[in-house]
Amino acid sequence: MTKALLTIKDLSVGFQSGKTVSQVTDNVSLTLRRGETLALVGESGSGKSVTANAILRLLPKASARYLSGEVLYDGKNMLHCSERDMRQLRGNYIGMIFQEPMMSLNPLHKIGRQLCETLAIHRGMRPQAGEKLALEWLQKVGIRDPEKRLQAYPHELSGGERQRVMIAMALINEPDLLIADEPTTALDVSVQAQILDLLKNLQKEMGMAMLFITHDLSIVKKIADRVAVMQLGKVVEINSRSEIFDNPQDPYTIKLIHSDPSGSPVPVKGNAEPVFEIEKLRVWFPIKGGVLKRVQDHIKAVTDVSFVLRRGHSVGLVGESGSGKSTTGMAILRLLSSEGVIRFDGHEISRLGRKGMLPYRSKMQVVFQDPFSALNPRMSVAQIIGEGLKVHLALSSEEEDRVICEAMREVELDPETRHRYPNEFSGGQRQRIAIARALVLKPEFILLDEPTSSLDRTVQFQVLSLLKSLQEKYGLSYLFISHDLSVVKSLCHYTLVLKNGQVVEQGDTETLFSQPQHAYTRHLVSLSTT
Repeated sequence: MTKALLTIKDLSVGFQSGKTVSQVTDNVSLTLRRGETLALVGESGSGKSVTANAILRLLPKASARYLSGEVLYDGKNMLHCSERDMRQLRGNYIGMIFQEPMMSLNPLHKIGRQLCETLAIHRGMRPQAGEKLALEWLQKVGIRDPEKRLQAYPHELSGGERQRVMIAMALINEPDLLIADEPTTALDVSVQAQILDLLKNLQKEMGMAMLFITHDLSIVKKIADRVAVMQLGKVVEINSRSEIFDNPQDPYTIKLIHSDPSGSPVPVKGNAEPVFEIEKLRVWFPIKGGVLKRVQDHIKAVTDVSFVLRRGHSVGLVGESGSGKSTTGMAILRLLSSEGVIRFDGHEISRLGRKGMLPYRSKMQVVFQDPFSALNPRMSVAQIIGEGLKVHLALSSEEEDRVICEAMREVELDPETRHRYPNEFSGGQRQRIAIARALVLKPEFILLDEPTSSLDRTVQFQVLSLLKSLQEKYGLSYLFISHDLSVVKSLCHYTLVLKNGQVVEQGDTETLFSQPQHAYTRHLVSLSTT
C-alpha cells in the first residue's frame, strides 16, 4: 500500500474568547495517500474548513488553539514547524483553493502579477520567466485568450474564470497535495463539470493527492476515492466512495444522502390571474468609444425574453453564468433600464421612474444568493427586517415590533433573537432572516436569486420546504433563479432556459426536464443527472 502523504491524528482545535476556549473539532483522524482524492463532507459548522486550515496553520493566530493531536506531512509534524518552514510548505508542497475567488484574489493587481508573485516567492523566478510560466498555466486550466487575461483584473473575469485562475495559482508550483475548499459551490453545473474534469486531469498528470471539501454529494460521487463524513467536529464515518453511498452506516450519513431536493411544486390553478406579463424584454448595455463617446456597439445581456408569471406560481430561470438570469430579474424589478413591456397586476410599469415605482415596491421583494453579504452586519435582525416597514408604513414602535416578531415566527426563527446581529447566526438562519425581510411587507411577488446555492443540502432542503409552505399559505408568486436543476424541479411550475441572453427553450418544468428539445437544455439536464 502507498505510504501516507498526510496523516491527521486526533486533531482537536478550539477558539479562545477571553478565558473561554470553544472546541470546534474533536479528535479528527484522517490519512491521505499520493494520487488519492479524499472528500471531506458535512454541514456548515461541522469542522471541515477548520480541519483544512489547521493543516497549513491558516487559522487566526490570536484565537486558534491546537488542543491536541498531530498533522504529519511526509512524517513531519506541521503543528511544531517554524513559520519559515511553513512558508516553504505552503505553495511549494501543499496548494490550496478557497471557496470564493473574489475574496482570495487581490482586486488591485492584474492576474499576471498575482501569478508571478507566487513564483517569485516560492521559486525566486524573475518576472519574464514567471510571466511565461503563468501564461502556460492559464492555457493549461482552459482560460480563453490567456494573453489578455494576464493583463486583466479579477473583476473583469467570470466566476468560472476566476476559479480557474485560483487553480492555476494553487498548482503553478506543482505541489504534492491540493486542498480544495468548496471550489465549485457558486458555479453553474456546466462550469462546475469543467472545473471537476480539470482538477481530475491535472491530478492524474501530476500524481497529486487532493483533499476535497464540499457539502454537495453529487460532486463527491464524481471525484472522490474515499469519503470522510463530519458532524459537530467529529468524523462519524470514513470509507470508500462506493461503501458510503451504497451501504452508509451512520444515521447522519444516511440523512445527508437523502437530503437532496425532491418533491413537486405546490398545487396551483392553471387559470390563475397574471402577476407579471413580460413581452420582448431587452437589456442592452451600450459600448461607447471615440473622442465624442458615441455608441459603437452593445453588450446584449438579455434579448427578447417573454413569459407570464401567474398568482401562486413559480417560474424558474436556468442557465450558465452570464446567460442573463439575474439581469432579467433586476430588469423586471425595474432596477435596470430595459426595453419591452413589463406588466405588473395589469399595470404597465416599464416606463415608470423611481417615484412612479414607489407604490409597487412593497408588493415586490427580493432574496439574494449570499446571506452573508445581503445583510448589514451593523444592524440588528429587528432593524434589518423592519427597514421596509419604516419606508412603506407608518407604524408605532409597538406595532412595528409585533409585525417583526410575526415575520420571524413565519420563517421559524425565535423572535427573542431579534436584537442579535447577523454574525451570530448560521448561513441557513441568515437566509431565513432575508426571507423574513422580504415577507414583512406582505408582497405578492418575490424574486429569489440563487437563494440556496451557498447552503448545505440539509439546510437547502429546509429553506425550500419553508418557501413552499409560505407560497401555499399566502399565494406568493416566485421568480426563481438557479443553476441547480434539482432545486428548480422541486419548486417551479414553469421554466425558461437562457443562453447568451436569449430563451432557447421554455415550458412546463416536468416536461422540460423529462423531454428536453434543445441541445443546450439536454446538455444541462445530462450534467445535473450524472
